[in-house]
Amino acid sequence: MKNEFGRLKRKILLQIIVILVMAIIIGYLINIVLLDGILQAPFADSFIAFCENVLQLDYYAAQNAYNILFRQNKPLWLAVGFIILLLVIFYIALSRFTRYFNQISTGITMLSDESDKEIYLPAELDFLEKKLNGVKNKLEKRAKDAQEAEQRKNDLVVYLAHDIKTPLTSIIGYLSLLDEAKDMPVEQKEKYVKITLDKSYRLEQLINEFFEITRFNLQSIILEKDIIPLNYMLMQLADEFYPLLSLKGQKAIVNIDEEINIYADGNKLARVFNNILKNASAYSDSNSTIEINAKLENNQTFITFTNKGKTIPTEKLQMIFEKFYRLDSARSTQTGGAGLGLAISNEIVQAHGGTITATSKDEKTVFTVIIPTNS
Repeated sequence: MKNEFGRLKRKILLQIIVILVMAIIIGYLINIVLLDGILQAPFADSFIAFCENVLQLDYYAAQNAYNILFRQNKPLWLAVGFIILLLVIFYIALSRFTRYFNQISTGITMLSDESDKEIYLPAELDFLEKKLNGVKNKLEKRAKDAQEAEQRKNDLVVYLAHDIKTPLTSIIGYLSLLDEAKDMPVEQKEKYVKITLDKSYRLEQLINEFFEITRFNLQSIILEKDIIPLNYMLMQLADEFYPLLSLKGQKAIVNIDEEINIYADGNKLARVFNNILKNASAYSDSNSTIEINAKLENNQTFITFTNKGKTIPTEKLQMIFEKFYRLDSARSTQTGGAGLGLAISNEIVQAHGGTITATSKDEKTVFTVIIPTNS
């Protein structure tokens, strides 16, 4: 910041120097013209005439007053004149500063008013102009992202509300049949009960998604850190996912060459890994392997989840960590969620001072979580 203000300080200093030089020149000219120069006699005659006509002094008294006031006190008058000039210089310099403040204030006002115009400042404030325009662009992007997220949330709520009707209608229909047909064959009754139970599970899932949206809007991430054995956590995660993965012939393997302990919130970090592995399972090919790797490097822990499946387009890859964004646009599938898992994971990782990224190429998608080892 010191170097950035250098140009402004040099310009203000140059202006002050120019005004000082002009003041000295003007003072010198006044001295040699008015007191010791060609206007000395007319000035003296005017002063004496003033004393005679207004103050009613005689000529000799008026002349003596002129000598006492001006001729004998010339240094005093020069000092007074110079002080007045300095005050004028100070006022001009202050006006210059005020102009800069007014221009900066105008730029800040444009930020608060969300004006769509570019902010322009004087050349010596070009660094501040760039920063204000940078902040303006960031605010515009955040407002746009928030608006898009809100729209996605509203769309999702509409989709979920619509989807709730389907299993609910089925549940009511099958229960009505069971209630009306008391003598229904056992096999048919078991079939209807199973269908009703499946629809109930789906209804529960949709309702949970509504609660998930509400929790995300209200939550604030508070970390409770402790020493976490990462090896054990990832192995336990892979074991817990075994039943889900086995349904598609998938499996998860953990590759860690060394024992890694990190200082983090174990519960929240487990939620991050759970969301990533769940996403990897949903979009991996059947009978494929999801690789989980971890390593230490430069006091940071790198955890990667690699799965084989359809390549994620670049434009979608850049949005998968945004809240309420779903890679799969289908709303009624069992894999469809509220689009919050990866967004929540991103916020948890950022709260730890880390980052989470994703790459997808040649039918291979890699999620990378970086956590400071001693965060």
